[in-house]
Amino acid sequence: MLDEDMNITDLFMKTFGKGGCVPQADALVYTFDGFELDGARFELRRGGERVAIEPQVLSLLLLLVENRDRLVSKDELIEHVWDGRIVSETAVAARIKAARKAVGDKGSAQKVIRTIHGKGFRFIAETEVTSAQVTAHPRPSDLITEEQAAPAIENLLKNALDGRPSIAVLPFQYFGEPGQHEIVADALPADIIADLSRLHWLFVIARGSSFRFRGPDVDPLSAGRQLGVCYGLTGTVECTGGSLTIGVSLIDMTSSGTIWAEHYRAGLTELQQLRPEIESHVVASLAVQIPQNEARIARRRAPGELDAWACFHLGLDHMYRFNRQDNARAAALFTQSLERDPYFSSAMGGLSFTHFQSAFMRFSDDPAAEVEEARALAQQAVETDRFDPFAHFNAGRCSWLDGRLEDAIAWFDRATSLSPSFAQGVYTRGLVSVMAGQAAQADVDLALALDLSPLDPLAYGMTSARALVQLQLGNISKAQELGVKAAQMIGAHKHISLIAALTSHLAGKDAEARQWLARAKQADPAISSEVFFASFPFAENGARETIEKALRDLGV
Repeated sequence: MLDEDMNITDLFMKTFGKGGCVPQADALVYTFDGFELDGARFELRRGGERVAIEPQVLSLLLLLVENRDRLVSKDELIEHVWDGRIVSETAVAARIKAARKAVGDKGSAQKVIRTIHGKGFRFIAETEVTSAQVTAHPRPSDLITEEQAAPAIENLLKNALDGRPSIAVLPFQYFGEPGQHEIVADALPADIIADLSRLHWLFVIARGSSFRFRGPDVDPLSAGRQLGVCYGLTGTVECTGGSLTIGVSLIDMTSSGTIWAEHYRAGLTELQQLRPEIESHVVASLAVQIPQNEARIARRRAPGELDAWACFHLGLDHMYRFNRQDNARAAALFTQSLERDPYFSSAMGGLSFTHFQSAFMRFSDDPAAEVEEARALAQQAVETDRFDPFAHFNAGRCSWLDGRLEDAIAWFDRATSLSPSFAQGVYTRGLVSVMAGQAAQADVDLALALDLSPLDPLAYGMTSARALVQLQLGNISKAQELGVKAAQMIGAHKHISLIAALTSHLAGKDAEARQWLARAKQADPAISSEVFFASFPFAENGARETIEKALRDLGV
């Protein structure tokens, strides 16, 4: 969320002060490299003209220049600029980058702000200090109206978003008899805001701003324009008889179209139990629908118009197709994303995923090298933003391919603790649990992953993993049913076809087994038992022995 938890009103007040006036600060003006940093008027000028700059970045500049005789540690910077709140490494790096840009500096040159790696930052430009003329009351030119402030707020929002998709969750409308269940219309969207805020790739407007738009006469599109967001989530709560019906809709504010909608029904006595499930399902659905829509938008842009986030979402779209050509295209797009924003942890994670995929699918002649590259990128992503669940998720996938299954599960535990609605994190923990021989836990995770994200691009993998669970539990008929269902789904790759073949063989359906084996060999003529277990390093247990025998029987 903005400034970690700042709403539009907070942003306006921090920028322009109470009553619409410029805040009063230390009565000094710092002059350097053609710039004037005016503490009294809280502004940066060049040639007498104001420079557009985010308030938080301006606070950072003032802190550095006021302490230019010494190093400012990262902890001190966070305490001063973020009031001591926990913030990511990415947020700090982004503000330093913005400060350098505002004063014509670059990370490669560091002629104004120098980074002392592992220590902090120093302001090193030669600086002249003069007294500012400070008046006790704002001058007429300092007073602004809300209309005059709107362009500034829009510009500040644009800088804060930095290309990320943005969303406002509006209070839901309640229909029915007044009573205790009215609170659901506020409580449910408030909880959704909190959960969405854990998705680091999404900018979420704070409740204090979005909840100002309530009532039957509110136009969501107008609210979205005023809040400056790409997407809006609206909803209704209808209480009839002994049940509640909750409807939610995701709106694209640019096209005015509805991207996704869903209805949930619960008895009044079931509501407290089902509410967390509804919240999780909504968040997981948005985590699929918004990136897919962002990819559609990005495909309509010229290559030169793509920013870091557009490249990232296009990369995701190619990454999930699990073929050599699209994986290479995804890697190129993630690389372009990092060229535009070197501190973009999710793009590092995406690039790590492409190297994982090269090893998992044997696109490379040196899978071990691909795993090492994937691990290095995942570790870099974690170090850049330790609160990014996608970074921890990709670190876990590297441990999976190494056969360090318990380590992998620990990484996925971290990813899902950071974002409990992260369906792919839940799914992959379930899959690795199958390989570790923990069928009962795996079954719970895989069922939850499909409940959270039934339209997930990796839904075929979730379903195929459930087939392996049933195989491990001895339910061969059910395993075959799920194995074939997964192989018939869009996107299913060679390993999914091979699982369909071996479960069909174990179920005594040899004709189907030969059909799916042929599909797997068509995708990869060199597929073998060795290749399969390199990608799925099952622990030595009964399930592995059963799979090995089935593959031998199939001549693989």
